[in-house]
Amino acid sequence: MTQTKAPAAAAKRGTRHLALAIFALAMGGFAIGTTEFAMMGLLKEIEHGLRISTPEAGNLISAYALGVVVGAPVFAALGARLPRKNLALGLMLFLSVANLTSFIAPDYGTMLLSRFASGLPHGAFFGVAAVIAASLVAPTKRGWAISMVMAGLTVANVIGVPAATWMGQAFGWRLLFVVVGVIGALTTALIWKFVPFEAAHPGASIRRELGALRRGQVWFALLIGIIGFGGFFATYTYIAHTMTFVAGMPEAMVPLVVALYGLGMVAGNILGGRIADKSVMGTIYRVLPAIALALVVYAVAAHWAWSALIMVFVVGGTGSMLVPALQTRLLDASPDAPSLASSLNHSALNVANALGAFLGGVVIAWGWGYVAPALVGAVLAVLGLGVAALSGLLERRRPLTA
Repeated sequence: MTQTKAPAAAAKRGTRHLALAIFALAMGGFAIGTTEFAMMGLLKEIEHGLRISTPEAGNLISAYALGVVVGAPVFAALGARLPRKNLALGLMLFLSVANLTSFIAPDYGTMLLSRFASGLPHGAFFGVAAVIAASLVAPTKRGWAISMVMAGLTVANVIGVPAATWMGQAFGWRLLFVVVGVIGALTTALIWKFVPFEAAHPGASIRRELGALRRGQVWFALLIGIIGFGGFFATYTYIAHTMTFVAGMPEAMVPLVVALYGLGMVAGNILGGRIADKSVMGTIYRVLPAIALALVVYAVAAHWAWSALIMVFVVGGTGSMLVPALQTRLLDASPDAPSLASSLNHSALNVANALGAFLGGVVIAWGWGYVAPALVGAVLAVLGLGVAALSGLLERRRPLTA
């Protein structure tokens, strides 16, 4: 009887340790999501606090995004020889310290530099966290494991961002950076405690990681993210204007709208991880048309408050379904250089952020209205599907395993 119970108890312990390890990695995503998106809700307070203009305050967000784009490949390559757990610990410590420098930054120039520094570990952490999570489960559950790590980022939009925004408004905007620093320190302790140690691959090197950049399918996957996901950000960037000026909602409803968008992201991320485990490219082929359709319906539904709220959830959900599949695709396309390839996904998504916001702003400036960015997003999703189709066609001629 005792012998029968022993394997069951061991399996239960293993399941619990797996859950705690993934939770620790997801906490890092929660910290990153909070520091990235709460800045947008506190932009007016930051303007007054630093005595800067709105465009200058916007540059602080751009500086963070630039840090993500630069830091993802640099840290992933430089950390190639390190055990992945050690790299994750170092990146989270870097994030905590960088946010604390934002807390004490005395002027605009220093704040700009500290926000750039805060963005540097973003992509590399998600990249190495995805690789660690995928290594802890069976190959058929990689999409699920990656989606659980990414859930930290999406949950941040539901809990972390509204809470940090409220605290920043009530007790001072600089408190945001202390909160993120504390979450980062807690995450470091959780990773140290629960994530299992695995020695670095004996053949790991900067040159080997950079070898991922020689693979065409890696670039195709990144391009799918940049173009196909651009519509998600084109809509999200101007969602407050759409809800107030088109749907006729009061400004007090905007936090609810953002939270609803975040809930859609959480649901879409989890569902996207599940279906990616069945077929990565099949998920991409199905999700991109769904994004395009959702954005077209959103453009129509945005004229009524009740339908706008429904479609806010749907758009957040369909967009987030794409991320686990893209992350898994990059791991498949570069199995011997997973950290860099996986990290580059977040550089691509931040380029998508800039692209979507820019194109959405262009059509608004042309006088096409606040629903126009969603239609631009639908076009981008269709173009992303075209890139995915070309990627699949070339893969059939030369499989990834060749």
